[in-house]
Amino acid sequence: MSMTVNSDSDEDDVISAINTTPLVDIMLVLLIIFLITVPVAIHTVPVKLPEEKNTPYVTKPINVQIAVNKAGDIFWNEKYIADKNTLINRLQAEAAKRPQPEVHIRGDQVTKFEAIDEVISATKQAGIGKIAFVTTPVAAP
Repeated sequence: MSMTVNSDSDEDDVISAINTTPLVDIMLVLLIIFLITVPVAIHTVPVKLPEEKNTPYVTKPINVQIAVNKAGDIFWNEKYIADKNTLINRLQAEAAKRPQPEVHIRGDQVTKFEAIDEVISATKQAGIGKIAFVTTPVAAP
């Protein structure tokens, strides 16, 4: 009692190719529309913007240069400072001056942070208001 229905196998195959021609046509039309309307839609007020100026910071002779080498030794304007109390005393003398000088700290790249922190804390204890870190500028391309 079975019934066999003859079907042509060519008719049942699913077409697996998608026709992309209409999609490409729509995208080209949208591209042309956007190319035409974008310059019209952008209205800006003509403004002359300031130019970039990069002037290197010039160290004034009154600024205090403190260097810390990789061993953690502290130098005041290239003169060795033996201990923290001497550093604090010299910084307090500088803090009393008016105008107060800036302290520029130059730390070696491989110096442990504790050595730099010791200089920062001594500078704060002495009452210096401005502390700066000096780095090597990046080479221009």
